Amino acid sequence: MTTPLTVNGTPHDIDLPGEVPLLWVLRDQLGLTGTKFGCGVSACGACTVHIDGEAVRSCQVALEDVWGPVTTIEAQGTPEAMSILQQAWVDHQVAQCGYCQSGQIMQAAALLAETPTPSDDQIDEAMAGNLCRCGTYPRIRAAIHAAAARMSEV
Repeated sequence: MTTPLTVNGTPHDIDLPGEVPLLWVLRDQLGLTGTKFGCGVSACGACTVHIDGEAVRSCQVALEDVWGPVTTIEAQGTPEAMSILQQAWVDHQVAQCGYCQSGQIMQAAALLAETPTPSDDQIDEAMAGNLCRCGTYPRIRAAIHAAAARMSEV
């Protein structure tokens, strides 16, 4: 039995058991390796994707439980919005090792879609489930503020 799944605007019929985590469908079946495996227990945020606009941990969502279209780091948002967020990441030198960054950016994009001008507390709360072993949290917060300011100008 196949499961229909729309990822980054492209429909797919996935021929896997329904209990397979979405993370492995994205990486192994569809070749979308921007979504990272970090912990497998929804504790680190490296596997964050959007389902129907909501930031979720793909390691803990079974294929059969996906409730809407999936967006990964490879095609997140509009090109204009993504380039603003990515540029803010570069401008503030957020990435160190870079492993967590796709999850961080996906979580930040969901935050900015819901709260266009977040406070420090709102950023800290939204980003709390995304771990960065390099400890670039102040840079992440600064980059989110910078992206929010730039997005408000567009």
